[in-house]
Amino acid sequence: MSARVGIHDLAVATAAHVLDLGDLATAAGIDPAKYRVGLGQEQMSVPGPDEDVVTMAAAAAAPILARHGADGIRTLFFATESGIDQSKAAGVFVHRLLGLPASCRVVELKQACYSATAALQAAADMVARRPEDRVLVIASDIARYDLDSAAEATQGAGAVAMLVAADPAIAEVEAAAGVFTADVDDFWRPNDSATAVVDGKLSIGAYLDGMIGAWDDYRARGGVAIDAIDRFCHHQPFTKMAVKAHRRLGEHVGVDLGAESMAASTGYNRRIGNSYTASLYLALAALLDTDDDLAGRRVGMFSYGSGSVSELFTLVVAEGYRAHTRGAETEALLAARTPVDVARYRELHAAAASLGSHDDAEVAQESAGPFHFTGIAGRARQYRRA
Repeated sequence: MSARVGIHDLAVATAAHVLDLGDLATAAGIDPAKYRVGLGQEQMSVPGPDEDVVTMAAAAAAPILARHGADGIRTLFFATESGIDQSKAAGVFVHRLLGLPASCRVVELKQACYSATAALQAAADMVARRPEDRVLVIASDIARYDLDSAAEATQGAGAVAMLVAADPAIAEVEAAAGVFTADVDDFWRPNDSATAVVDGKLSIGAYLDGMIGAWDDYRARGGVAIDAIDRFCHHQPFTKMAVKAHRRLGEHVGVDLGAESMAASTGYNRRIGNSYTASLYLALAALLDTDDDLAGRRVGMFSYGSGSVSELFTLVVAEGYRAHTRGAETEALLAARTPVDVARYRELHAAAASLGSHDDAEVAQESAGPFHFTGIAGRARQYRRA
């Protein structure tokens, strides 16, 4: 890319409810330290009946449009592994809810937790070719596993929206990138299942293999040496996984990377839980909002999607980026979630799994967010703006 292209704005959203993992551990007769220390997780966001990936995606993108308007947005990429239809892109619903122009292509991308990175890279290439255009990239997911399963504590829900543009106000996407793909049955969600299937031990190994493979390819493709990267963000199915990955990368390159170079990136994920495609970019949001001044510093980004596809690339943080971050808004969003007890959480989990598309159904508004899923009519999902 000849022009500077990257993330011009970034905003996040999550679900309306929150479950304290200490309560979940106590109800299961488990030491809460297993979740808080072993997994590095404190809370998980829980969607209400009127929330899904569409409502969270629109809520994440709305502040960006309020700040910048829709002019020049020629593409909306929606990355998710919590798809709501086998044909229609979830982003088409978001397109209407946000009032985007008809002259805007909309595409949904899927590859487990990785596809937001594919969307970001495609967006950057589009803008490099036509610098007057802008691309809206949205990652939105709900991580849902079976009740009483080993993965239950790693559920969550969240969305991140990014405006990709020339001369970005937040961070430039650098050209070098390393990729690694391997066919691994570590995690998947069959078409007839509302919850994912996961082999935890295999997934951790595949994640680490993917990171090393992507790093080696990154260096072979002209990427900078490890000592030229100041901070790191890793995909976080749970935040302790990012710690493991950071340590493993250091071992591979023969240096002590130090926990301080990635610690700030875990702040939001440990409170939201796993958000699949949005996870890496929630890590970036936390880093930008809470680390020391990052202007001019390089951030290593590792993206992993089970199955599996991995990518490692870098960003360079722009001068003056702090004027464009949204730390106070994100903190207010997290604080506004309604706490639920374990019984209510289980009710919400069961209701989400049981909702089909064969019968018409109305869903009452429960959350206080700006967008709502209102039910099924003629087997089609219905949404409205509050």
